[in-house]
Amino acid sequence: MRGVQVMLNGDLAMLYGVETRIINQAVRRNQGRFPEHFCFQLNEDEWEVLKSQTATSKQAEGSGGRRKLPNMFTEQGAAMLSAVLRSETAIRVSVQIMDAFVEMRHFIASNAAMFEQIRAVELHRLEHQKSFAVTRIKDKELAGAILSRLEEQ
Repeated sequence: MRGVQVMLNGDLAMLYGVETRIINQAVRRNQGRFPEHFCFQLNEDEWEVLKSQTATSKQAEGSGGRRKLPNMFTEQGAAMLSAVLRSETAIRVSVQIMDAFVEMRHFIASNAAMFEQIRAVELHRLEHQKSFAVTRIKDKELAGAILSRLEEQ
């Protein structure tokens, strides 16, 4: 989200074994510890995109559900959150989250060449597809010209 790896406040709450409101409350009470590059609130458009990607179920009217747009936490924000929650679970989960972020970075770095090759193949395929479409148009034009000549004779 916004070009950085993040975790949703609800997902962190589940991992830390607390309610989402506790996470949000900790952020509000410690705003100086959560600058924008640690934690940010989604806007309406981002939330709609996220909902469509995660296939969240629609809440029935009056059944509760989310009242505010969710907060997203970067790796640094997740680490800071464990510092303000101060529970053994928070510390243990924080270590696991840091390890997961490191693994993601290693995966991306170790597969960068493969991702670049896939990108190159896709670009080549698109160029081939474009060339093929141009050839088909020219073939149709040529066939039309031949038919015109035959009809003239």
